[in-house]
Amino acid sequence: MILVHSLSSGGAERVTSSLANYWARKGWSITILTVAGLETDFYSLDAGVRRAALGLDQPSASIWHALRHNFRRVRKLRAFITREQPDVVLAMMSTASILVSLAARKTGIPAIGSERTYPPAMPLGFIWSRLRRFSYQYLSAVVVQTEQGEAWIREHTKAGFTAVIPNPITFPIEPHEPRIMPRNPGRTLLAVGRLGEEKRFDWLIEAFAALAGRFTDWNLIILGEGVCRPKLEKQVESLGLAKRVSLPGAVGNIGEWYEAADLYALCSRFEGFPNTLAEALSYGLPAVSVDCDTGPRDIIRHGVDGLLVPQNDQGALVDALASLMTDEYLRKEFSQRATEAAQRFAPERIAETWENLFRQVITNGSK
Repeated sequence: MILVHSLSSGGAERVTSSLANYWARKGWSITILTVAGLETDFYSLDAGVRRAALGLDQPSASIWHALRHNFRRVRKLRAFITREQPDVVLAMMSTASILVSLAARKTGIPAIGSERTYPPAMPLGFIWSRLRRFSYQYLSAVVVQTEQGEAWIREHTKAGFTAVIPNPITFPIEPHEPRIMPRNPGRTLLAVGRLGEEKRFDWLIEAFAALAGRFTDWNLIILGEGVCRPKLEKQVESLGLAKRVSLPGAVGNIGEWYEAADLYALCSRFEGFPNTLAEALSYGLPAVSVDCDTGPRDIIRHGVDGLLVPQNDQGALVDALASLMTDEYLRKEFSQRATEAAQRFAPERIAETWENLFRQVITNGSK
């Protein structure tokens, strides 16, 4: 059983659906349970994946409401786990991991938590942070995506056992709705992600503005949806780039956009393991990424299939983009090596690591 907050558009949600589909096709009995309802679902699931929802994602007006809501979530989750009796429960993301650690305790069923971003980059707030620190000791294992993330969990929580497992990258990516076809003429610099402050797309737009006059045949496309859309659209308009920068929204045929693009860029303030960066490489897209915590340095091989630049150095970002936008031969050279990411992060390879962990915690028993 896998618990995740929702199956809306996002990296952790995509990993959840990809792993569930892979295991269902192997004949496993898989249930995805969400805190949110079914109405937010974005990703497609194999017919063999059972879908269930607690429908308990209501906002809290005060700390007392929050405590009451989370008590209800833990109680309903515990009842679900006890009734279904899965061999193992896997939680995706911090709050889901905390809920599972409390709900599965003393049920006899092993529970695994997983962090999907670098923890200090996205603080949980005082109460959730305290809960994470103490509740992780009740989990059979805590999975992180990078060694840096593992070191943080070991230092700041009471987790007894940790494991590093990167995200699986499905290649090719099966399309689903909404299917919007790329129709952009000329060369394309592509970026993908939730339109949130943490993705720092405003920074990328500024960098592109510095290059637009020199590279008149290049355009910037940012795929995704989120709260920063009005702000980004206003920025594009103010820079006079309305015909050069577009934000088509979230698309279900992301693979076709990777295929149509010429260069990929990532400018996030922080990440856990940026799926889109590994996906872009798998499709043969050379990439430029800021070296944020964490993930890009574990995906890009600097000077081999892309370029890493310092986190807050926009001049370095502009120079790196310019070097690849100028040099078609270098782009092709990087592109040929980038496709190796499809094997480095192949679902069967990553799933095998998960399966070994499942066997280990089942053998050792629950906490």
